[in-house]
Amino acid sequence: MRNSNTVLSEAITDLNKAVFTENINLCDVEIKNIKIKRTLPVKDFKIVQFFRFEGMSDPDDNMVLFTIKTSSGDKGLLVGAYGAYSGNIPKRNMDKRRIVI
Repeated sequence: MRNSNTVLSEAITDLNKAVFTENINLCDVEIKNIKIKRTLPVKDFKIVQFFRFEGMSDPDDNMVLFTIKTSSGDKGLLVGAYGAYSGNIPKRNMDKRRIVI
């Protein structure tokens, strides 16, 4: 991925080219691969890397892009909002390289 991505759509395009091709949604206590309609519990995936995107003028534009790898070998992207008005993203441990769920 280019180091200079400042736009979420550019980052998604670059990561899709780099094998993170699946579209993943966060459910209550699991994730779902949209294309193949597979649901996985928390223990079967990890977040490899994440990128934050901040809106220039509107705090509601804050987004985070996660690269996800599952125990079954799927690699995909999960996009979510962060900030005061966002929903919860469960997290157990966090280090500078990745969040481990």
